[in-house]
This record gives sequence, structure tokens and C-alpha cells, in this order.
Amino acid sequence: MNTVTIEVADRRTLDARFVEAMRQGRPVGAFITFPTVQALWSALTVKRWEIVQALCGAGPVTLREVARRVSRDVKGVHTDVHALLAAGVLEKTDGGNIAFPYDAVHVDFMMKAAA
Repeated sequence: MNTVTIEVADRRTLDARFVEAMRQGRPVGAFITFPTVQALWSALTVKRWEIVQALCGAGPVTLREVARRVSRDVKGVHTDVHALLAAGVLEKTDGGNIAFPYDAVHVDFMMKAAA
């Protein structure tokens, strides 16, 4: 199964992962990383999560097909898809289709008491 981890991580974590990947000579997993929990929730609203869920394991599809799968109008889906593209969550294929190239998603972040 091709799984991506959506996470909140600091620069130190990203640097350590990069060093480990260089040491092993291969990637150490697939990650979509946000700098803060607020940035994650700003990019991944409820309606955008529905789009990600609908595209999970689906392969490339047209924007109209995305709208059909989530039972929404194309204009609203267009806005959300472009926000997800900008955040690096979705990809656009050479043919112009939209893809979420993973079969599963793992979400990883920790919340602590306010200082």
C-alpha cells in the first residue's frame, strides 16, 4: 500500500529526515509536511478532506469527476482543488488531470498544553 504521512514538523525534523534519506540512499517515506497545526487545518478544511478521501487510490481524474465524486459544484471544487495543489497535497498530471498518488493517509501531529 502506498501511504503518505501528513504531518506537522519543524525544520530540524525535516533536516534529520533528509540526512537519513541521504545515508540510506533512498527516500524514508512519503510525507506532506506543514509548519504548524494551524497551517494544516487552513489547507485541509472539511470539504478539502472529502476531496482527498474521494481521490485516495483513484488515480488521475478530471476536475468534473472530482466534483461528481464529492457531490459538489465544479466552481467550488475548483477553488478547493487549487488550494490543495498549492499546498502540495494534490498533483496535476501532464494531461491536466488531478491526482492524489496515494492509497492511504496517515495523519501525525502532537498537541501540547499552551505555554
